Amino acid sequence: MSNNTSISEFLLLPFAGTRELQLLHFMLFLGIYLTALLGNGLILTAVACDHRLHTPMYFFLLNLALLDLGCISTTVPKAMANSLWDTRDISYSGCVAQLFLFVFLMSTEFSILTVMSYNRYVAICKPLHYGTLLDSKACAQMAAAAWGSGVLHAVLHTANTFSLPFCRGNAVNQFFCEVPKILKLSCSDSYLREIGLLTFSVFVALGCFVFIVLSYVQIFRTVLRMPSEQGQHKAFSTCLPHLFVVSLFVITAFFAALKPPALSSPFLDLVVTVLYSVVPSAVNLLIYSMRNHELKDALCKLL
Repeated sequence: MSNNTSISEFLLLPFAGTRELQLLHFMLFLGIYLTALLGNGLILTAVACDHRLHTPMYFFLLNLALLDLGCISTTVPKAMANSLWDTRDISYSGCVAQLFLFVFLMSTEFSILTVMSYNRYVAICKPLHYGTLLDSKACAQMAAAAWGSGVLHAVLHTANTFSLPFCRGNAVNQFFCEVPKILKLSCSDSYLREIGLLTFSVFVALGCFVFIVLSYVQIFRTVLRMPSEQGQHKAFSTCLPHLFVVSLFVITAFFAALKPPALSSPFLDLVVTVLYSVVPSAVNLLIYSMRNHELKDALCKLL
């Protein structure tokens, strides 16, 4: 294949070589997908219907639930269909759309997680200024900036990736169209431009992660100085779930992007990708409701 115009479809990585294991993977992904749909759907409905949850924290949680639904719906249904029907193909336009949506949703989700850490910092460390710093206008502006930055990232990465000539076949070594795997199909030195863009994105994400860590350092210092054990418990109950989600998301995503070639293998790549692209979308309901009494009460009333 001399260039990308001669490619009409890409071949995705199959989960297994035998029919029985393919069906097993289909059932496993179906369970994860239905759990994500149910969990995030319940969060969306509870936050929208319960006026007690119309606060900045739950506004950003609503955004996170929307992003989780979109992210898992971008990759998992196609992987399930390929396992069920014993196929590997995805059309060229489908691959472009999948890559764009995945980068857009993942970038926006990390931005929302960063904003949520700022929300927790202001609520605990600067409670007297909370209403001023995080009024409805400020929350809307921060959410719009997060979604806008996601669109910008997605446009840049998609345009750069699919402007390259592909001459190393059309087999993508991943269960969805992922930028690094697509780049391996290119035989042009122009791919260095996209590598540079990926490196810049990693450094931006690293900056956001440092901001999150510093926010939580200040939060924990403030919480540990609280005289009331009940106040400490309430603060930790709202902060620890968010910190767990961020840690799972960031550590696996950074490992996938920065792991040395010596550690690279198809199985490890697959496991790490599932951990940062699929699992968080399915477990957010459990994590956020486990120690959050307001959300648990709202979900119980809803059910």
